Amino acid sequence: MLWNAVIFGPGASYHALRACMCSSRAADTPFEDGTFKLLLTFDESYPNKPPTVKFLSRMFHPNVYANGELCLDILQNRWSPTYDVAAILTSIQSLLHDPNPNSPANAEAAQLYRENMKEYVRRVRATVEDSWLDPDEHEAMRQEDAAEPSEG
Repeated sequence: MLWNAVIFGPGASYHALRACMCSSRAADTPFEDGTFKLLLTFDESYPNKPPTVKFLSRMFHPNVYANGELCLDILQNRWSPTYDVAAILTSIQSLLHDPNPNSPANAEAAQLYRENMKEYVRRVRATVEDSWLDPDEHEAMRQEDAAEPSEG
């Protein structure tokens, strides 16, 4: 599994970095060929407290909330001040490769991961295709999704 990461920052806010993770040879994961954009926000309590990490790219993953935030132990109760940006990105890469469906942020993704791998992979591959869009397009798509009436 080979992932590349590019970190952009800081931009308008000194405390925020943008990162882009690209999977180039991750043939053993449905996230292969994806380009996923993240926002890492550090406040004054860093490194004693973890940064806030959020996917800007649309994700379908058991441990990623609809708003892009992650359910990842090192960003919560297992944080250590020794962790740097590289450790955070490595943990995210590992989470993408090996989801934890027992601690879901996205119940639908967790259920598909456990019960219908073929459909889970299809949905992930759709997010890989979405990952090639720029973040403004993602935001427009999220707003469209939020505006659509739910079925049922």
